[in-house]
Amino acid sequence: MKVAVIRIEHFNAAHRLYRKDWSDEKNREVFGLCSNPNYHGHNYYLEVKVSGEVDPETGYVIDLKILKDIIKEEVINKFDHHNLNEDTEEFRNLNPTAENIVMVIYDKIRKRMDKSYDIKIRLSETERNIVEYPCD
Repeated sequence: MKVAVIRIEHFNAAHRLYRKDWSDEKNREVFGLCSNPNYHGHNYYLEVKVSGEVDPETGYVIDLKILKDIIKEEVINKFDHHNLNEDTEEFRNLNPTAENIVMVIYDKIRKRMDKSYDIKIRLSETERNIVEYPCD
């Protein structure tokens, strides 16, 4: 029987939604205020859900300290208080939409986790804008 554990973190980051191959007018039309050339920021809330079998020796699905450290190394240290477009390799050529951010975070964490775990990432860009990957 599987159990899920969830670690919640937060980070702050700036970004601009735009395509380099589009005109400023087209970017404004599609992305609105989020395409401001001076960027804008969010206080992101990140939930990492790990599901798996409970280890009979430890009683853990995963040691949450290990999960905390992975999130810190792969997400917080790289994205917190950074401009995603300018300061990160991940988004140098990838539009940092919430959808793309959540998939990038998933890939980073998935690489570090045993394949026996199921992982789901939920990212809140605002109180009302939330993305999840993978989705059911």
